[in-house]
Parts: sequence; C-alpha cells; structure tokens
Amino acid sequence: MKTATKLSMVALFAALAAGAHAASTWTEGVNYFRVDPARPPALPGGQVEVTEVFSYGCPACNAFLPTMHKLQKSLPANAVLDYLPAAFNPSEDWPMLQQAYFTAQVLGVADKTHDAMFDAVWGSGELATMDSSNNIKSRLPTIEDAARFYNRHAGVPVDKFLSTAKSFAVDMKIRNADALIAAYRVDRTPTIVVNGKYRLFVQSAGGPDQVVELVKWLVAKESH
Repeated sequence: MKTATKLSMVALFAALAAGAHAASTWTEGVNYFRVDPARPPALPGGQVEVTEVFSYGCPACNAFLPTMHKLQKSLPANAVLDYLPAAFNPSEDWPMLQQAYFTAQVLGVADKTHDAMFDAVWGSGELATMDSSNNIKSRLPTIEDAARFYNRHAGVPVDKFLSTAKSFAVDMKIRNADALIAAYRVDRTPTIVVNGKYRLFVQSAGGPDQVVELVKWLVAKESH
C-alpha cells in the first residue's frame, strides 16, 4: 500500500473514530434536549439554523460572546447563524434591549453593532443596567438612549430609529420572538437552538468549548 494511501486510510479511521466518540458522548436528555413539537425554520433545503437565544442585559451572554465568535468561525457553510433576543427579565431592561435589537435588524445594522451593544451594557456602561455595586439601576436605559447609541455607532438618525422601534414590523418581530422562545421552552440565556429541533446550554454541554463541539455535531446530524 502506498504511503499516501496509508495516510488517507489513517485519516479516515481517525475521523470515523472521532465521530463515533462524539455520538457516544452526547446524550439526548442530558447534553441536549428535543424541542417537541419541532419548529423547523423556513430555510432552503440543506441549510441548518443555529440560533442563540440571548439578551444584551444577560451577564452570562456577555461572557459567552467569545464562544459565539468561535462557534461562528467553526460552523460549516450550510449552517445559518441567527440571534433571538429574549425579554423574559423585565426588571433588568430586557424588553427594551429586545426592541432595540429588532429595530437595528429592521434598519440593517444589528450585525455590525452586536458586539458594541454588549460593550455598551457591560463595558463602557453607556447602556448599563447595573450600577457599580452590581445592583439594578433606579433609572434603566430607555429606547431613546438606545437610539442615541445606534446614532453614534451606526449613523442611524435618532428620529428614524425611534419611529422604526414603534413600527408594525418591529412589533411583529417581538411577538414572534416571544412565541418562538416559549415554543422552544427556553428558560435561561444563553441557550442554543439547532434547526428548531434541539436546545442546549453551557451547563448541559459541559462547558463553552463543549457547546461548540456539540452544536457542530447536531448540525452534522441535521445535515444528513
């Protein structure tokens, strides 16, 4: 057998062994959970949706941001990354931050301002919801504060942002997001949902790095 062929066979066996190891490692009901009934996304055949349910006001989501960057870079070409902002923690301003995200999405600036929004809440403090003692602020950021942020970071006129925030399009996105999050049975953030069929989170996967590997495995499972 030629050396090149031997190397190819070794690589093949290693890949098969790795796949078998992953399949035996990830357990439904322990590491990931089936969404029942499934809510498959309306995507072209062969594409698989990977959704992060998050909030800019969630400290765990902020800490998870580097993992999301790693996941985005490691996903196969047929995977479509999506973000779904949650609003189930109104005491920490999540409904406003949800509205701000969908407004930015309608205006086409959500992707390029995504990291900056986390920094505004947890870094610079421009849109902070907690004070220096880690208590909820008596005055939480408003949609007007968010409008000024998007004006500075994306050049969106404040009045245009505010009028869009009150539009039917944004209202429908909010209603659909709330319904979808309830259908997925998401009770914490960040949660990852794969193809509307499986949900998982950092603790169930075993850690941030394991999230990346588990999501890739589920995407491969859904790609067959």
